[in-house]
Amino acid sequence: MGTFCSVIKFENLQELKRLCHWGPVIALGVIAICSTMAMIDSVLWYWPLHTTGGSVNFIMLINWTVMILYNYFNAMFVGPGFVPLGWKPENSQDSMYLQYCKVCQAYKAPRSHHCRKCNRCVMKMDHHCPWINNCCGYQNHASFTLFLLLAPLGCIHAAFIFVMTMYTQLYNRLSFGWNTVKIDMSAARRDPLPVLPFGLAAFAATLFALGLALGTTIAVGMLFFTQMKIILRNKTSIESWIEEKAKDRIQYYQLDEVFVFPYDMGSQWKNFKQVFTWSGVPEGDGLEWPIREGCHPYSLTIEQLKQKADKRVRSVRYKVIEDYSGACCPLNKGIKTFFTSPCTEEPRIRLQKGEFILATRGLRYWLYGDKILDDSFVEGVSRIRGWFPRNCVEKCPCDAETDQAPDGEKKNR
Repeated sequence: MGTFCSVIKFENLQELKRLCHWGPVIALGVIAICSTMAMIDSVLWYWPLHTTGGSVNFIMLINWTVMILYNYFNAMFVGPGFVPLGWKPENSQDSMYLQYCKVCQAYKAPRSHHCRKCNRCVMKMDHHCPWINNCCGYQNHASFTLFLLLAPLGCIHAAFIFVMTMYTQLYNRLSFGWNTVKIDMSAARRDPLPVLPFGLAAFAATLFALGLALGTTIAVGMLFFTQMKIILRNKTSIESWIEEKAKDRIQYYQLDEVFVFPYDMGSQWKNFKQVFTWSGVPEGDGLEWPIREGCHPYSLTIEQLKQKADKRVRSVRYKVIEDYSGACCPLNKGIKTFFTSPCTEEPRIRLQKGEFILATRGLRYWLYGDKILDDSFVEGVSRIRGWFPRNCVEKCPCDAETDQAPDGEKKNR
């Protein structure tokens, strides 16, 4: 009893509130529908348990469900890890290289960023994911990525069960005419008869579950490849955008320097081990990080301070070249844009050709920033903030941006 009480604490019960959100409700609903329908179809109509193959298949379905839910709840409830409130570096002189968070009353540790949803500074923050209603970061990056791997694999297995169930049950029920195809749902396929006949309701439920399984496989599978790409480079989505802005800053001012990402260990295997370990606990403490040879321990935070001091690179100016309706997953902007739509609660911006956008961060096919609602940009002017497709805009040329600087002043190169 004492052990039980020590596990269930007030903080743990508070974390259960994360389930009361549209993201976990939809995610768990999809998992429940696909796994339940796969087990029912398999046992009743496709691969009965009294056969060896049916028993193995049923165990595999249960195994997929357990592993998917284990990593999903790990990612949700373990969380990314937060910078302690009031944190400051051991060496007081190092604080000059760090940004200060007024909300957390602490310095932002290297690779950490403040999340407005969690209202805390998150260690090695990648993004805030609505599907787990939590941030993806230092502590749960491995569990989140494993969930992205296991969910499509489990859905592929379930989709196979759905297809084979419909095929075996409908094979002897189809009759073809000159211009018609008829299905006799009263005909039996298996001898002896199953406990429940494969009727119209079972067919509709199986078809619906098949659609969910295929959609999940494509969407979550693409997210998995995106995550693995940045893990093998030991980056986060935010750090990729900081690196892009660093290169833009160097090119704009024609500086004789090269920005080297400090946390890339030079080997994909070494980068992989920074996230995935046999113990399940990521390397380090989330506050200090091993760096590449020849790099300054605070190379990335120094670059962030440079970008913060430079209004031009704090937000990159883009011109809208193609209208965008503000749809979450636009079909007319390309298949890659459709399937890589950001999984976030942040809104989309409706764009019209000729407008200007100030992008502050982005992904490969999407950007995030502010649409200027005034002819000249000054601090405090009204604006709309959100995501928009990258292929709807083009970066303003340096010369044009120099002549029409946001603050109305000529830039010195």
